[in-house]
Amino acid sequence: MRYPVYKPEITKNEKIYVNECLDSTWISSRGKFIEKFESAVASFVDVENAIAVCNGTVALHLAIEAYGIGAGDEVIIPDFTYIATANAVKYTGAQVVLADVNLNSWNITVENIDRCLTPKTKAVIVTDIYGTPPEMDEIREYCSIKNLILIEDAAESLGAVYKTQKAGNLADVATLSFFGNKTITTGEGGMVLTNNNEIAQKIRKLMNQGNSEKVRYYHDILGYNYRMTNIQAAIGYAQMQRIGSIINRKRKIFEIYKNELDGLVQFQEIQEHTKSSYWMVSFLLRDKFSRNKLMTKLEENGIETRPFFYPVNKMPFYENCGNLDTEKLSDTGINVPSYPTLKEEDIKWICSIIKNNL
Repeated sequence: MRYPVYKPEITKNEKIYVNECLDSTWISSRGKFIEKFESAVASFVDVENAIAVCNGTVALHLAIEAYGIGAGDEVIIPDFTYIATANAVKYTGAQVVLADVNLNSWNITVENIDRCLTPKTKAVIVTDIYGTPPEMDEIREYCSIKNLILIEDAAESLGAVYKTQKAGNLADVATLSFFGNKTITTGEGGMVLTNNNEIAQKIRKLMNQGNSEKVRYYHDILGYNYRMTNIQAAIGYAQMQRIGSIINRKRKIFEIYKNELDGLVQFQEIQEHTKSSYWMVSFLLRDKFSRNKLMTKLEENGIETRPFFYPVNKMPFYENCGNLDTEKLSDTGINVPSYPTLKEEDIKWICSIIKNNL
């Protein structure tokens, strides 16, 4: 048997709704499921505006561009994040500035943001890494004092809670991803979330080729074709109908792993006032050699794993702004299978292989 790191759970409603799109011929970027999906996510996250787009990367691009950020500006992002966070900044012409992350929480901190601040800084992007938001009260206060736009990359954290607020509603604007390995999926897809109606209106215009709100096929600003299809939204709407049970199952899977492996590996430090979505079950090993050896042994037993993201500073186009902790995370981190249909006995068997090869 093969155990992938992740696979989506597809049930009958996804098929029913997709077939409804096919039967009605509403298969492109218009149709009832787009609004239904947007409303379902907005209600779940408790945010005013949810704008469905074709993937999470363009969601970030729209969020940044809607605030007028561009050439001559700097945007601070964590060095430990998926490359899309950095690329979306670069698309606008702005300069990426990389902040180190905390070795225990794996997230960006106010102290590390402050080290990167310059007169050109216009925004900060936080990533809720592997499903866990950083200390947002401190970061929000800092950004407010410094007059910085705060963007939450919540691609991995749908369902997470920081104090009393849902991930996706922790900043001026937030973005989601619905790629096939995310907590809910549309195959490919993304969403921009905001309580700012003016920004939401601008994003809807930008993602629809800059089309005038008053005159159809009159494009008065440079825009993009970033729309989501009705078929994608149909899948997402079906997934949202059971989002609670998916999140609960993800948390249960993490609990089993933690009970089996606690003290043997290093899990992410999560504060009591934060509930992670546990998008991935992730932990650190002693060193890079131990991590790679374990990945090889797990693969021999049909268990797929994933290393942590490479630091952004190791990619072409991007410069350093502190990277020691980030490099250690990248070298020693591993993600193990955590898809919702994974059974308890299978998790315990996977853990037995891990224990025997530490």
